[in-house]
Amino acid sequence: MKVPDLHDLETAGVSAWSGDAHALSAAAAAAKLRYISADLKSVSSKTELLAAVAKGFKLPAHFGNNWDALADSVEDSDWLGKTGCVIALAHTGAYRKAHAADWTTFEDILAEASDYWRERHKPFWVFVS
Repeated sequence: MKVPDLHDLETAGVSAWSGDAHALSAAAAAAKLRYISADLKSVSSKTELLAAVAKGFKLPAHFGNNWDALADSVEDSDWLGKTGCVIALAHTGAYRKAHAADWTTFEDILAEASDYWRERHKPFWVFVS
């Protein structure tokens, strides 16, 4: 699977990904974007999802472990940095299937963050595998 043009703000957002995570990491580095990853393989609850995301996304210690706190964190310029980011979410299938409503909320928060950063001319990509 080919990595899209990471500078294309209009196509940035949440996308399915079946390619190699190393390709995403290399493309993010080449585009001077922050690369963030979270492995959701052993996640089986909303609490575990938020904990895995907090760890993988390197959210601040004061992160509140709830949807509102996640939305606030991913729209924080101190967290994002100066150029934008590429987020790779690995092994999401089991959680998405078992917790469809929570997954939809999570994905909506990430999509809204992508829209937020697009308006500020910073790419915010999320690749889900």
